Amino acid sequence: MQKSADNSVRPARRNDPLAGALWMVLSCGLLAGLSGLVKYVALEGVQPLQIVFLRVLFAFLTLAPLLLVRGTSFFRTSQWPTYGWRALTGSIVMLTWFSALAYISIGEVTAITFLAPLFATVGAALFLGEVVRMRRWVATLIGFAGALVILRPGIAEFTLGSWLALASAFGMGLSTLFIKTLTDHDDPDKVVFISSALMTPITLVPALFVWSWPEPYLWLCMIAMGAIATVGHITLTRAFAAADASFVMSFDFARLPFAVAFGFALFGETVDFWIWIGAGIIFTASLYIAHREAKLKKELAPVSVGPVNPRV
Repeated sequence: MQKSADNSVRPARRNDPLAGALWMVLSCGLLAGLSGLVKYVALEGVQPLQIVFLRVLFAFLTLAPLLLVRGTSFFRTSQWPTYGWRALTGSIVMLTWFSALAYISIGEVTAITFLAPLFATVGAALFLGEVVRMRRWVATLIGFAGALVILRPGIAEFTLGSWLALASAFGMGLSTLFIKTLTDHDDPDKVVFISSALMTPITLVPALFVWSWPEPYLWLCMIAMGAIATVGHITLTRAFAAADASFVMSFDFARLPFAVAFGFALFGETVDFWIWIGAGIIFTASLYIAHREAKLKKELAPVSVGPVNPRV
């Protein structure tokens, strides 16, 4: 058992690959569905700045009942500056992601956001001083080559939506670094709750500049967005709690067929062959990096013959 910063006990990680796979696939489906809802609301005329705020607000309200269980301990943490950066990058990620969906297909946005783990690798090397060895750098470069296959600069039209999706992937990579740091000391429920609490006022300010009252039926969609986003992230957390990250990551590619299916069913969108190829290249490179990280962690883990340090 492991204790978090507020002295609550977190259960030890279990090794249940089937549960990890099922939680991950469910999360992929939910998050792809979230993209479909966001695109629908945007096409109905709601500004992305406003969608971001309402998505965060309803996600926070979905999590609010946890306060009844955890009380004020939910706000006890020594990592407030990191939470601030996490909230800021998370807000930018949603703004660029939701805006991209108004310009290009759900499948293309999803394919481009597979770059996030590669940006996280670069960020870990540049900002956290993490040692990234040659094989991981090569895999990262191969992954970025996959992005070129999707975007095909000079051949296909490089739109504003493509730039926004790239910016979102970059922000996701940075946000991942902050989440890793936060979860070293605080439990996942606390990380999600505090992040949502901070993002609510951050996203409200820009939303006020474009505010207009949506039609009543759109409120149902936006309430659903908050609930789906919350459940999607909870199932993602459960997936990583059930099995090794490198194993769970191998199912992340399920996001693309889900996204393509939602895009076709709801909007008649299709994606070309090159998007599948490029996404496959990016995903394979990201999966290799995840396996390398897991292998290195096992190699560097200290061998103990006495009591195990709960922070290891």
